[in-house]
Amino acid sequence: MKNEPIHILLADDDEADRLLFTEVFEELKIQSIVHTVEDGVQLMKYLSENEKNLPDILFLDLNMPKKNGLECLQEIKNNEVFKGMSIVIYSTSASEKDIEATFLGGANVYIHKPSDFNVLKQVLEKAVMVSYLYQSPAFKKENFLLRID
Repeated sequence: MKNEPIHILLADDDEADRLLFTEVFEELKIQSIVHTVEDGVQLMKYLSENEKNLPDILFLDLNMPKKNGLECLQEIKNNEVFKGMSIVIYSTSASEKDIEATFLGGANVYIHKPSDFNVLKQVLEKAVMVSYLYQSPAFKKENFLLRID
């Protein structure tokens, strides 16, 4: 990994989830800069305005108003400027349909949001490491759903 901070962007409409997410990264020993947006429209605007300084990892909620996570994923992967970005789906959904759709859509990792703070810390730390290891599109589906046992 780089010596400079990892630029992380979270797109999530739930204010409590955004706050918890930023608190986790404050506690982790990963040097990071975390930005958050509230919905898919804000996400796409943020990416367009920051094309020269895109996040290293995007954590993307699926169930957002205005533009959902799957729509954003498709838009990102269809844009030459954005499509190389690592994308971690970060959702309350554990639906096989959602997991399959996001895998086929080109996401790097899928996380079902844990409710326990310590488990969330473990899974987010692991997601950052996995995203750096598996940035190629040849990522295997068996490793797509990230769990902490």
